[in-house]
Amino acid sequence: MPPERVLRQRNACVTRLVLNRPAFRNALDGETVERLSRELEEAAADPAVRVVELAGAGPCFSAGADLRSMRGMARAERAENLADARRFVAMLHALHTLPKPTVARVQGASVGGGVGLVACCDLAIASEDAVFRLSETRLGLVPAMVGPYLVRTLGPRAAQRLMLTGEPIGAAEALRCGLVHAVVPAEALDEAVRSMTGNLLRGAPGALACCKELVREFASSPLDDALRDRTAQVLADRRSSDEGLAGVAAFLDKAQPPWVSKRPAKDAKCV
Repeated sequence: MPPERVLRQRNACVTRLVLNRPAFRNALDGETVERLSRELEEAAADPAVRVVELAGAGPCFSAGADLRSMRGMARAERAENLADARRFVAMLHALHTLPKPTVARVQGASVGGGVGLVACCDLAIASEDAVFRLSETRLGLVPAMVGPYLVRTLGPRAAQRLMLTGEPIGAAEALRCGLVHAVVPAEALDEAVRSMTGNLLRGAPGALACCKELVREFASSPLDDALRDRTAQVLADRRSSDEGLAGVAAFLDKAQPPWVSKRPAKDAKCV
């Protein structure tokens, strides 16, 4: 039996999804995309899952689209070709809009669609050896499906450079332009991810989901009266929510709020 293309590793309220094709540099063929989509759907629906981490097995995070699979699809009927592309688009959208915080654990190479996965995650931590590259134009292709997330993450100017030149950038440059949030030595990568996940778990699940929704809304909305009133309504609603009431009461009582105080096993990541 062939190995699972995406491994699900569960530790209490944290789910880690691991791209598991190290022999192919974790390239994203159709089966991998479909499996990742299913795993994201299940994580979104599971109230016990509070954070999703995305990682790659072996020395590479992801080489992006599987070119062998892509060559075969290019010779298919256009309807089948388009359907395959839309499945990848749907997977990226599911990752980007997941109502749980997502953390990318990045080592080695991230190419094409792999860069898109990083851009779709809320937070990204890279090892010092990480390299990011959009090489599509050098293959006569374009990074169209990951483009919207790159523009939102990097801004048009920085995204344009990567999309047009196809040149690789190292971890330090990825940090400078905002593609990743921290760069650490390879041996410290897991601890850095654990620390970031631990910080996320101190936030109330509903509040974190609301923040994610607001960031997407703020990024595409003018700062007008309607948006300002929307922010007032959100705060009023959160203040009277169960989480808001419990969180403020816990702070005033110098206690832990319920989403923090109900700790699982000692070695779990919910801290």
